[in-house]
Amino acid sequence: MPILDVKTQTKVKYYVPGNDVLTELSDLFSVLSDSTRIKILSAVCISEMCVSDLSEILDINQTTVSHQLKILRSTGIVNARRDGKTIYYSLANRIIPEIMRFGTLYLGYY
Repeated sequence: MPILDVKTQTKVKYYVPGNDVLTELSDLFSVLSDSTRIKILSAVCISEMCVSDLSEILDINQTTVSHQLKILRSTGIVNARRDGKTIYYSLANRIIPEIMRFGTLYLGYY
């Protein structure tokens, strides 16, 4: 027998996301759970960059940067733009900096 009143039960049922949304949220947070990807995203939030720039600025080897960018691209978090032989990466969605900002707020850093 539930302890919560019917009004609260109804409200909770209404606001808890459906399974499709829960899966997508879980996937998003899984991608954002890697500190190297967060570091790369932090840089790309500021400016479009190529792998070599990200590698040098963030002190991460190019293979690792490329691998992490592949994951970020496959989930639609970053875009890639080719200019000759160089590929530049940028944010695909401007909400990512806000997600990161709220995370730092939650941790007490702002």
